[in-house]
Amino acid sequence: MKKYSSLLLLMIICMASAQQKGQVRKVATIGFLNVENLFDTIPSADYIDGTKDFSNPAFHRSVPLDSLKYLETTEDYRGVWSNELLVGKKVVRKQILADDFTVNSPKNWNTKSYNQKIANEARVISEMGAQYTKTAPAIVGLIEVENRQVIEDLIKHPLLAKYDYGIIHYNSFDARGIDVALIYQKRRFTPSNSLKKEIKIFNDDGKRSYTRDIVVVTGFLDNEKIALFMNHWPSRSGGEARSLPKRNAAAVVLKQQMDSIRNADPSTKLFAMGDFNDDPVSTSLKNYLKTAMTPKELSAEKPYLNLMYPLYKKGVASLAYQNAPNLFDQIIVSANVVADEVGSGYSVYKAEIFAPPYLINRQGNWKGYPLRSWDGDRFTGGYSDHFPAFVVLQREAK
Repeated sequence: MKKYSSLLLLMIICMASAQQKGQVRKVATIGFLNVENLFDTIPSADYIDGTKDFSNPAFHRSVPLDSLKYLETTEDYRGVWSNELLVGKKVVRKQILADDFTVNSPKNWNTKSYNQKIANEARVISEMGAQYTKTAPAIVGLIEVENRQVIEDLIKHPLLAKYDYGIIHYNSFDARGIDVALIYQKRRFTPSNSLKKEIKIFNDDGKRSYTRDIVVVTGFLDNEKIALFMNHWPSRSGGEARSLPKRNAAAVVLKQQMDSIRNADPSTKLFAMGDFNDDPVSTSLKNYLKTAMTPKELSAEKPYLNLMYPLYKKGVASLAYQNAPNLFDQIIVSANVVADEVGSGYSVYKAEIFAPPYLINRQGNWKGYPLRSWDGDRFTGGYSDHFPAFVVLQREAK
């Protein structure tokens, strides 16, 4: 009897020890998704007030067309994309897709479809990384949002409302009228500063090619200092080789921003993520951003690690471009986020392309690829033409 009592005591001690070990780690998910043209149903235009400071959110905003009559303008650029903004003037510029996402367009974009689209994206966000953390991501990047209002509608959806997400969003001068943004759980992440960096690129004829900005955010994730860089680089329109210089230019801007923050405070942990419209082995990422492919390659010359290279090497894709698989959706981190063991600060536990069965097309020419929202002008009820990506971080519980 005494023998069995001792054995029982040992089992209890082992169980208690296991429970303690299960509690020594704190986890957090940082991820992003391309929401594939998350537009509301209201025709709108860019309103640019060149008399205001660039950092003022009112400098540039998306305005419904029926509200333009209430705004003072000195130039009407509704049919023109000028090479430079007119400093000191108030101008209106029409978005290229402004008429597409309306009830009267061939897409017949209505409130019912919009609400379904919001619900779809909310579901994806709520489940990213949840198999490891049992909760929604602490920070989520968004690609292809039309304006702040669609983000407000998204975070108010019942699947996300309980997490109390905050928003960081800037209007870009992208010709399609789409932006990048970040949402974050207010109880876990506290922003200290944010800004947008324009990528100024030009076509062969010397005219400005308008693309998305890089949104840069610094702050504290569970009281740990981090910096986030949200990207949606220029597309491969016109061909990969011909358009590559535009992405090289974007890489230069991103590297300047990352280097600046890292040099100012080397303890800050950096996370660059988004749709780079290039693979991990492309020139823009390898030669201009100078990313390392493996932890062993990290050095003073290559201080940033591309977490998606191992997946790319295994043949994992996040989309199909021109009927070929690509891994454009990537997360890149600074060397101080990489560690062999769990420590007192956050380090990488796992990086993944998020592709549960409901996000995968099960039929047709695109079988096995993302279940996209659009097939030409027809709303499919799908989610996106890209799979999302996320990284799970871990550290000792404090």
